[in-house]
Amino acid sequence: MEDGDAVASLERLGLTTYEAKVFIALQKLGSGTARETSRVADVPRSQVYSVTESLEDRGLVEVQQSSPMQYRPVSVEEARNTLRERFETESDRAFGYVESVRNERGGDNEQQEAIWTLSGHDHVADRTAELIREAEERVVFAARSPDLVAPAIEAALREAAAEGVAVRVVSVNPDVRALFAADEDVVATGPADATIDYERTGRAVLADGNVVLISVLGERADIPELSTETAFWTARTNFATVLHELALNSLTPPETA
Repeated sequence: MEDGDAVASLERLGLTTYEAKVFIALQKLGSGTARETSRVADVPRSQVYSVTESLEDRGLVEVQQSSPMQYRPVSVEEARNTLRERFETESDRAFGYVESVRNERGGDNEQQEAIWTLSGHDHVADRTAELIREAEERVVFAARSPDLVAPAIEAALREAAAEGVAVRVVSVNPDVRALFAADEDVVATGPADATIDYERTGRAVLADGNVVLISVLGERADIPELSTETAFWTARTNFATVLHELALNSLTPPETA
């Protein structure tokens, strides 16, 4: 890592560019005057005074009241702890506020017919696993190939089954069903219509009668051999309830639906 990279990292932790440069310069010097610090940091000498004062307020620099004044940085470990504590404090304050304003909405958002979209295999897999983990009564998971049964999804299905959730895995691909062949609490079957095997079919989650996620596969125009995945999901809405029943009937036999 070079100075520029370190400066950029310190900026992301809340320091200004000049503060980051002066702090790094003082670490190189051990201690120094404004003139020496300005030369090493490549910061105007007139700015060093205010910058070191700010760093002192942050607990990152000590100032010796001499003539000329000397500036000394705290140890690297102390600086790391100081910045970490500051980051955590600011994070708690920010997200505490965000949580409070979110709670002010109460349950109103659940009454909206919200449909969310997301892209990317990892993002779709993460949301799929999350919806499975949130299920309380039953889950139907469908996937066209084993590649779409990410480890997090596989684990979430088994955890849900262990907690008493009725879990069904549906796929036209026997390799997908074989993943759960040894799981007594997971029912693995083919779809109600065995002819359903669209090339662009991705994965799907149906849960609790009112949660739906469905994805489709595609290709990147710039890299044809690289597949992409796009999904939409909706939960606890009237739309989700209707779509859930439609999808469930196409995936599972009438007697199990």
